[in-house]
Amino acid sequence: MDKFPDKLILFDGVCNLCNRSVQFVIRHDPNARFHFASLQSATGQEVFTAFGLADQQLDSFVLLDNGKAYTQSTAALRVSAHLAGAWKLLYAFLIVPPFIRNAVYRWIARNRYQWFGKRDACMIPSPELSQRFLD
Repeated sequence: MDKFPDKLILFDGVCNLCNRSVQFVIRHDPNARFHFASLQSATGQEVFTAFGLADQQLDSFVLLDNGKAYTQSTAALRVSAHLAGAWKLLYAFLIVPPFIRNAVYRWIARNRYQWFGKRDACMIPSPELSQRFLD
């Protein structure tokens, strides 16, 4: 899909863990490959429609990578492959069967607000980062 950037991360804009994860990716993405949009944004909704993602995945981390959508642990591990430093090594966990990886992912996702808290509104990027955020 040419409408979206090659590497787009959709995240829960009100989740503190998700916002920290975005900040982590930004710090470890020196080539600024990744763009970001919240799941709640118009772009997030367009992606869900364009890629036929189910409504129950609205709490999922989504990665669009060269026109293909990845969710849950697969999305996170594919992001790690593009980060600077030893974080690339996490990609090796793709050998773990998805039903195991995604069970852990869903357990964390279910408890993320309780453990890390929730914001009242989506984060607002700084002016120098705003070009990497859609919507």
